[in-house]
Amino acid sequence: MHVLTAERGNSVNRLVLTAALLSGLALAGCQSTPTGELGSIDQAQGSSENISSLSSVVDRNPRDPEAYNVRGSALGRGGKYQAALKDFDTAIQLKPDFYQAYSNRALIYRFIGDQQKALADYNRAIQINANYDAAYIGRGNLYRKANRTQDAFNDFQKAIQLDTTDARAYHNRGLIYQTQGQHNLAIEDFSTAISLSPDASEPYNGRGLSYLALNQDDNAFADFNMAIKLDGKNAEAWTNQGLIYERRGDKAKAAKSYREAARLAPTYQPAKDGLSRVSSAG
Repeated sequence: MHVLTAERGNSVNRLVLTAALLSGLALAGCQSTPTGELGSIDQAQGSSENISSLSSVVDRNPRDPEAYNVRGSALGRGGKYQAALKDFDTAIQLKPDFYQAYSNRALIYRFIGDQQKALADYNRAIQINANYDAAYIGRGNLYRKANRTQDAFNDFQKAIQLDTTDARAYHNRGLIYQTQGQHNLAIEDFSTAISLSPDASEPYNGRGLSYLALNQDDNAFADFNMAIKLDGKNAEAWTNQGLIYERRGDKAKAAKSYREAARLAPTYQPAKDGLSRVSSAG
């Protein structure tokens, strides 16, 4: 079981593609928010009603480690991180080889910023079960955030070699290929991520950027539009849509897209820069 299937945005710095690929127009790569995992937090699973129901299960089965693990996952999804940690601690105390609980607890540690404890838990989960794909993906995200790109790539690769059906492995490996300029490989990975998680906007946005880098503007535009359709609050996708309009010379539509991105993320510099360009050009 995964706890918290979500981090928003894209922490990989894709602005390094700017000059060479877009003739001075900045690729919109959101760098200010944590990322790497697809989808959005399932608030329903973290609701007070669901947690209350799970607490009843715990009360009836106080020695069942899985009951604590499941409730801990729901608490994590609801943003109740300290309570989630307590449940994962109990699950591990009851079952010391509970590798899923170690991996879930690691993700909570990541979210509260304790990267050392997160790494220790991922390592322990992998030590117990060397074939547990979720732990490799989680640790890979931890490495990627720490700019340990090769270590991150190796973990995503390992998860894929284990025949994971988790879209995050392909999405995150695609991000690494993208920053290395290997856009055809990135597109393949983003496409696989889309097939595994068709309701996630991030791989559409990622694939669109690689299409854009290959000057396949129509494909890029279609992907940015789909990213917006799936998540209308994706400021990066709005900015990238604006960039396509700008490249086409439609400054009015570009300004509208950039303005929406800036409304959603007022400190997002690529949106502000784009709006400034098309406004000054008018």
